[in-house]
Amino acid sequence: MDYVHLGRTGLVVSPLCLGTMNFGWEHMGTEEPESFAIMDRALEHGINFFDTANVYGWRDDAEQGDGITEGILGRWFAQGGDRRERVVLATKVYSGMGEWPNESHLSALNIRRACDESLRRLQTDHIDLYQFHHVDRDSPWDEIWQAMETLVQAGKILYVGSSNFAGWHIAEANERARDRHFLGLVSEQCKYNLTVREVELEVLPACERYGLGVIPYSPLAFGILGGALQKADRGRRTGSGTMEEIEKRRGQLEAYEKLCADLGQPPSRIALAWLLSNPVVTSPIIGPRTGEQLDDAVAALDVTLADETLAELDRLFPGPGGPGPEAWAW
Repeated sequence: MDYVHLGRTGLVVSPLCLGTMNFGWEHMGTEEPESFAIMDRALEHGINFFDTANVYGWRDDAEQGDGITEGILGRWFAQGGDRRERVVLATKVYSGMGEWPNESHLSALNIRRACDESLRRLQTDHIDLYQFHHVDRDSPWDEIWQAMETLVQAGKILYVGSSNFAGWHIAEANERARDRHFLGLVSEQCKYNLTVREVELEVLPACERYGLGVIPYSPLAFGILGGALQKADRGRRTGSGTMEEIEKRRGQLEAYEKLCADLGQPPSRIALAWLLSNPVVTSPIIGPRTGEQLDDAVAALDVTLADETLAELDRLFPGPGGPGPEAWAW
């Protein structure tokens, strides 16, 4: 495993990040014993970067997060065996975790409360990467950064990251942090895959300029880039929304899956290898439901795409044309 630095920091992480959003969902998620097995297997592969969120693991009838997934990780850490020491642990704050006011968003009150609750569920004394799950347009950056500085000084968090930020949000956040002589954002977690490339316009350039590690989520576009066309045609059950997307992209996916077959690689590996070929990308998030899916994702690290293959993928899945303003002007 060739490890990489998370953005401009000295922190070293694996080039794949284990996403845990599937752990603990009622009826549709990975149950706790299998979740434990997947995390153990990830460590065996050398994956040391795990991502979660306080809101993950909703019950079917819940209107807010229950912290179920963080609880699963906490019980896994509690087994010992240096599990916690070997993991760079990332979680998030923003989403609603209760019915009362101040149990969501990025007020100083909620940041402090949410961090303490995450630490309790995760059964750890610190979070390595604490991420804003979304932009809070109502909380000023001075309040947000003061709260984060307090958590860093208390040893409860080490680094701060963002998720779903626009390029100008990244710039504003880090300029305000600079004013306070604070490290600021070190990573951005964004939706990025062959079918969703808008972040190439301004988010990725902002990350490169400010030294943020890029952690793409949904690298397989909710399975669409993982051979979904073949699976659907073989009668595999697929959600209605996914089926609509498959039908909308059928011609595109037929060409894509044929290209993958010609390369002798599963579509999922090609989709991950495409992300890994981008020097701005640090560590795509993989969300395996089984150990076999984890093994398949790790195999993508051994796939190198030739220039002509990258060009063909660009032709099949056109991006916005590069960074702005060149993508829309001159």
